[in-house]
Amino acid sequence: MAQTKAQPGPIGAPINAKRVRTITTPEGITVPVTVASRGARFSALMLDLFFLLAALFLIDLVLDSIMGGVGFDMGSEGGENTSSAREFLFVAGIIFGFFGWYGYFLIQELGPRGATFGKRLVGIRVAARNGERLTPEAVIARNLLRDVEIFYPLVYMIIALVLSLMDEMSGGLIWAAVAWFLLFALFPFFNADALRAGDVVAGTWVLEAPRTKLKAAISTQGAATAENASDVTGQRYEFGDKELAIYGERELQTLERMLRENNEEALAAVQATICRKIGWETGAGDERAFLEAYYAQLRARLETNMRFGKRKVDKHS
Repeated sequence: MAQTKAQPGPIGAPINAKRVRTITTPEGITVPVTVASRGARFSALMLDLFFLLAALFLIDLVLDSIMGGVGFDMGSEGGENTSSAREFLFVAGIIFGFFGWYGYFLIQELGPRGATFGKRLVGIRVAARNGERLTPEAVIARNLLRDVEIFYPLVYMIIALVLSLMDEMSGGLIWAAVAWFLLFALFPFFNADALRAGDVVAGTWVLEAPRTKLKAAISTQGAATAENASDVTGQRYEFGDKELAIYGERELQTLERMLRENNEEALAAVQATICRKIGWETGAGDERAFLEAYYAQLRARLETNMRFGKRKVDKHS
């Protein structure tokens, strides 16, 4: 299981530095991640609510138009059938609303990007705090709890306010609803990772995931590919599709960063992990040539697939 080091940055450090964390993946690769800001999460939620409510409003207009076409004359011939049709459309509207409200978040966050439309526009995504793939249970839990955290207290506040103005409910209940809302709304401000209560229960967090294209390739002139032999051992490394299909863009960028840093111990650990994954056995001392070859061929494969509209964001997709 991956390990997460979630200590905040030092006092006085830039805001983004305070939000940097590191995750050690099961492959032994240390990956830096940046926790999404509270402002970014709020903006994404507002965008998602706008998209969702706009879509539900359009569906409602369509159903109203259909229901209007069915007619209102219940006493006319075929009135019973007309009534049944209108009832069916009314039930259909409720079902659309229910699945639209919950399905919007669930389906998109369970996708390979782990993000709704709003999160994509802002540049953030949902991820498991243990570094593993998001599970359906975690996504369902965090989204069901959103209603308890935000929407139920808001609805209750509105109802309580209306009834209070009509002298049918005590004003004290409004303050109880406000306390309920503030308890959960302010929860992200009392932990370093800006976690919602739903994130705590589900074991998730929201990270920055800005749109990126594959960066300019590092020099791989010394890579031991089919055309070039290793300067150290004379070995040529050539990988098949099955061996390259294990990793995606995120792992490619991590490998590139490690090649640039050129830490021998880290390169040896990464080579051992990749070899274990693809079922290879290689000797020590030629780690850089092996990794440069794997990097060059993985990059070429990902770029080719992207030209045909196939994108592999990470090893889980």
